Amino acid sequence: MRKLMLIALPVALTMTSCVSSKKFKGLEGEFAAMKDRAEKCDFDLARAQRELDACQRDLKKNNDELTYLRSQNDRLVDNLGKMATLSHKEAINLEKSLESIKEKDMRITSLQQAMNRKDSITFALVSSLKGAIGNMADEDIQISVDKGVVFVNLSDKFLFRSGSYEINAKAQEVLGKVAKIVEAKPDFEVLVEGHTDNVPYANGLLVDNWDLSVKRATAIVRTLQKEYNIAPSRMTAAGRGEYVPVDDNSNPSGRAANRRTRILIMPKLDQFFGMIEAELKK
Repeated sequence: MRKLMLIALPVALTMTSCVSSKKFKGLEGEFAAMKDRAEKCDFDLARAQRELDACQRDLKKNNDELTYLRSQNDRLVDNLGKMATLSHKEAINLEKSLESIKEKDMRITSLQQAMNRKDSITFALVSSLKGAIGNMADEDIQISVDKGVVFVNLSDKFLFRSGSYEINAKAQEVLGKVAKIVEAKPDFEVLVEGHTDNVPYANGLLVDNWDLSVKRATAIVRTLQKEYNIAPSRMTAAGRGEYVPVDDNSNPSGRAANRRTRILIMPKLDQFFGMIEAELKK
């Protein structure tokens, strides 16, 4: 996630001559705090993923052990029917086997509940977003979930004219639907990322593609704030320029895919993984 949180630093740097030193230092402090928070989230996310991977390995091992113990239990029960009495040792083994099965079942149930809650959260997020987007073309609006973060990818033909960072009328409709979801989830944060292809920016109004991607992200954030009353404290604008392509820039279709905007809707990771950890400790 740290890589996703590249804040719109180029714009801030170009504007230092227009703001007071005090305000600039304040912006620097906000940037540093946000960077620290991104690094902490990245660390917490990696740790939780490792714990989840370890639990899934334990789950498989426990299932194998459970199958073995049940077969042993069936054997002992079968022997019970054939013998008038059980030896003292076999009786103890049977009791231990039954207790072990009970403990394994409780552990497996706890793990499954934790994973089901995680799946339910991510499924609900995707379903609500897709429902809000409506019948827009799938190739131009894509929704996915990765490690608890919802990614909404919008083709730039929905949002901007070539070389421009002025939002067009069609984008207002799409952003309005996304804003409804964001507004309905006040505990979630929003990161807007601008991406371009590798064709050099040539209008002369901005420095380069990186500058353009930042301006586009900022334009979307401002629209969400001014038109749809999304609190600016929940939002971050970031520009990735041409440096994170999803396709080959050597052909028109690839460049079109790379010209995109990503809106990341992120739950509070400390609360989300706290729930998983609580389940694993039971």
